[in-house]
Amino acid sequence: MKFQFVTYAWDDATAATLDPVARLVYRSNLLGADQRITNTGGGNTSAKIEEIDPLTLQPTSVLWVKGSGGDLRTAKRENFSSLYQGKLIDLQSLYAGREDKGLKAPAEDGMVGMYAHATFNLNPRPSSIDTPLHAFLPGAHVDHMHPNAIIAIAASRRCEELTSEIFGGEMAYVPWMRPGFELGLAMREISNQQPAVRAIMMGQHGFISWDDDEKVCYGRTLEFIEKAAAYIEAKYAAKGGDSAAFGGAKHASLPAEKRAEVFATILPWLRGQVSERKRFIGTVQDDEKILRFVNSKDAARLAELGTSCPDHFLRTKIKPLYVDWNPATGDISSLKDLLKSGIEAYRRDYAAYYDRCRRDNSPAMRDPNPTVVLIPGLGMIAWGKDKSESRVTAEFYNCAVEVMRGAEAIDEYIALPQQEAFDIEYWLLEEAKLQRMPAEKELARQVVIVIGAGSGIGRETAHRLVKEGAHIVAVDLNEDAAKATAAEIVAGHGAGIGVAGSGISGCGPAIGIAANITDRASIRAMLDQVALAYGGFDHICVTAGIFVPSDTTGHIPDDKWAPTFAINVTGSYYVADEAFKTWKEQGLPGNLVLTTSANAVVAKKGSVAYDTSKAAANHLVRELAVELSPLVRVNGVAPATVVQGSAMFPRDRVIGSLAKYKIPYWPDEETESLVSKLAQFYADRTLTKSPITPSDQAEAYFLLVTQRLSKTTGQVITVDGGLHEAFLR
Repeated sequence: MKFQFVTYAWDDATAATLDPVARLVYRSNLLGADQRITNTGGGNTSAKIEEIDPLTLQPTSVLWVKGSGGDLRTAKRENFSSLYQGKLIDLQSLYAGREDKGLKAPAEDGMVGMYAHATFNLNPRPSSIDTPLHAFLPGAHVDHMHPNAIIAIAASRRCEELTSEIFGGEMAYVPWMRPGFELGLAMREISNQQPAVRAIMMGQHGFISWDDDEKVCYGRTLEFIEKAAAYIEAKYAAKGGDSAAFGGAKHASLPAEKRAEVFATILPWLRGQVSERKRFIGTVQDDEKILRFVNSKDAARLAELGTSCPDHFLRTKIKPLYVDWNPATGDISSLKDLLKSGIEAYRRDYAAYYDRCRRDNSPAMRDPNPTVVLIPGLGMIAWGKDKSESRVTAEFYNCAVEVMRGAEAIDEYIALPQQEAFDIEYWLLEEAKLQRMPAEKELARQVVIVIGAGSGIGRETAHRLVKEGAHIVAVDLNEDAAKATAAEIVAGHGAGIGVAGSGISGCGPAIGIAANITDRASIRAMLDQVALAYGGFDHICVTAGIFVPSDTTGHIPDDKWAPTFAINVTGSYYVADEAFKTWKEQGLPGNLVLTTSANAVVAKKGSVAYDTSKAAANHLVRELAVELSPLVRVNGVAPATVVQGSAMFPRDRVIGSLAKYKIPYWPDEETESLVSKLAQFYADRTLTKSPITPSDQAEAYFLLVTQRLSKTTGQVITVDGGLHEAFLR
């Protein structure tokens, strides 16, 4: 078959170099890499492989199947469970006799715990709830995928009829069942009764296919998706294509520049609204496909129906918030009013859904705020605990939109019944999975802007904060330096899961932006970029500064005095003043940390402009603490001389300082050696006798942006090694 709607990527030469488990990983990665085949974290694959039993040293059949969690696109061998196939089959008799044996646990949930007893070779990877689906089907190789084209059929009112019409006798049908033992047994029965069948349509879920040859299994999986997609696109075109999609257009999109302007205006405010319980990180999407949906006549109806596939609504919630705004008016005030009332109604609806569907043993109600917001003329905003999760949420609602497009083209879209959706969303096994997740880091869900992050203290502070879960906006006058710091963070911490498709902002845990803090317009442009990237921000650390020494006569030139104060004092004020506008809109408590200096309280020869500017910065901390309270705490960090990694200590200044203090050096000496000499000279003047590094300063910034010093504001923390001349008098 020639493929138009999926990509056939199997390579015999590559596969031939791999052992059986590695070929399973290879097949899985190929399938997971194409979002038209399955979504992030969705689907699973398996292979029944003959292994040597470590206890009996005899051959035995082992089911290798993608374990709980993980993503097929990036899966490795350690992401797969391995279980004795024979023991899994034997569990069927246990399942049938649970009530007779007096076991009280619900059969489905209770059986999941039994899979561990079938573990082969002490494999620690927890088994997926889909394990029986793979174990009980006859094929040696099984693919369970969630393609949009297949789910469009699965979410159609005439799913069973359409399955027969499109695939003939190649694919059977099973109505919606929660994944687990019962569904596995139902599939076994179908395969026994219809031995020619090699695939099963899973109502409102996806499909599963199998074969005894792994390459054939892979190809067959793609063929089924190709047939489904070709059928849908033919019907879609016959109904008028894009111009008639979702009932046709009701609204027109705002121009791209205007969309960005509106998003930048509303996002921090909206972030504050949805972060009622816990802070969220946002992702904006406004590409052609999502705009076609949100602008359509049917968008409100379809959005209210909610999503159909369990993989979708576990991330997007039962339904999105659709805001019936008329973009032609351009009235942001009315948009905010609609968003506010919509969010309040959404919370009430979600609480009613929970009360209506809850079981006696259901977990407590989770956050009732929407994770997907749809706005005509603008696009979609997705929310998550971090950038990665919000991108995946956006990705999944894109999948839901494609499913609705296909289902409406071939039939009529239907959503999963609310009780069934609830039983998946609040499944005790899902809750147990959530409880097993590691505790969130101290700065999780928070965005920190570090100004001056291109080098020295700022760069080190950015690296320190991201370790505690913060999203970092590295800002510097030098754009290349800012982006380099952000790239270092992404390289060290990963870009996160999720594939940033067209229109989905692709930033991960850090971005680099250029800004001039002496220019209000530049600061505002930077803050707007942050809003578009993450939805808002929480804290700002200003580490940017400038040092201009006096000339040989002991005076500083007039043209150097003003820039010193502009960067070291006025710039910090501009940042605070512009940021406070956003902080007030967002309504979430934040922190502002400014950089002063030990020189602020120690008069020194040759640095009059720098020292007086830092004295002003000290008092600026106190003034801003008063002005920005109680929403924002304002504190300062006062370093002593930090030579290592500082942009304010280029080689010529280091040499000048060594000469000034009569410290021996060679003109051609390595810069690192010169820096070390000067750093030790400064250290010897302190009580701790240890050079002060950027990482020492970064620790102070970390403390001040956390809640560890939550009652501290208007203070300046000194990190100077014990410079007794700077002791307050």
